[in-house]
Amino acid sequence: TIDPDHSAVIFKVKHLAISTVTGRFDLFEGSYKLDTDNLANSSVDTTIVASSINTNEKDRDDHLKSDDFLDVEKYPNITFKSKEIKKVDGSDFQIVGDLTIHGVTKEVTLDAVYEGYAKDPRGNERTAFVANGKINRKDFGMTWNKALELGGFVVGDEVRITLEVEGIRNKS
Repeated sequence: TIDPDHSAVIFKVKHLAISTVTGRFDLFEGSYKLDTDNLANSSVDTTIVASSINTNEKDRDDHLKSDDFLDVEKYPNITFKSKEIKKVDGSDFQIVGDLTIHGVTKEVTLDAVYEGYAKDPRGNERTAFVANGKINRKDFGMTWNKALELGGFVVGDEVRITLEVEGIRNKS
């Protein structure tokens, strides 16, 4: 089970074509099965609460929750379900799956790194991985933007995603 206290769902997007805004989603849950001997037996399934978006700026967060972007009233969750996990090299692997945002589902590939295994002081078995990917927000129906007087746009199309995931082995 994904441990939300030791995991993060982070995104970055260009602002005004010159700087980068970093945000996160504070509420998410999910699980993964990680078979390091045979990654084909592995899987990931997660749900993110869209209204938990947090860029540390209330007005921007409210705009991102509106129907210009996530439309959280109509689409309360963002989901990811893996279809294939394949080894690349060493501890590197790829996660291919269906990402659903704003009611649109697209296949995405995340580049991931297995970070390792540990037992915590309570005896829980934990594993971790970091995954990175990119999406085009317009592919998910989020097309709002404003042109700038000197060229470029307020919001970039490319969204970079970083998932830092630590999970606790279920004791069943």
